[in-house]
Amino acid sequence: MADLDALLAEAERAHGHLCAGQVLGVRMAMLGLERLGIHDPQGEDRKRLITFVEIDRCMADAISVVTGCRLGKRALKFRDWGKVAATFCDLETRRAVRVSARESSKARARELHPELANKNQQQMRAYRELSDAELFEVSEVRVDLGPEDLPGYKGERVVCSECGEGINFSRELRRDGRVLCRACGGERYWTEV
Repeated sequence: MADLDALLAEAERAHGHLCAGQVLGVRMAMLGLERLGIHDPQGEDRKRLITFVEIDRCMADAISVVTGCRLGKRALKFRDWGKVAATFCDLETRRAVRVSARESSKARARELHPELANKNQQQMRAYRELSDAELFEVSEVRVDLGPEDLPGYKGERVVCSECGEGINFSRELRRDGRVLCRACGGERYWTEV
């Protein structure tokens, strides 16, 4: 795997700017991969990894750059929990680690670099310098993945009996003998106008 500076440069190119969230995301992914023993996530180990991110911010883009996990490859999973955390799952060994940012790291950044008035600059510098233990909480976890959650899954496609749209990956609801998409089943995130 590339070193921190090279990964930060790649994350900056992919994301459009470098910020504290990018630094956290790169370091978080490096730590998760290290704990799982995955050394070449975009090469020989590329099919071993699924990553869950818990926030849709800069950190998620950085994690995607380091791990090679992408939504379109079905290797990056998003859970909208608003947390600076990610879970790295090794499909080969069935091990998983969840890495979350310590809230105390913001205060540590202020302590380490009071000479920098800009909060983002304080955090960017400190997040490069602090140890993994100061930045992150790491937990061994278990993630139950069904075959429909894995990259390459070619499952049955069904059609919603209400709207007529196709549904992949066993994401349909079944109610009163009818097949419904999640929107027609009441989980709609939009309102028709």
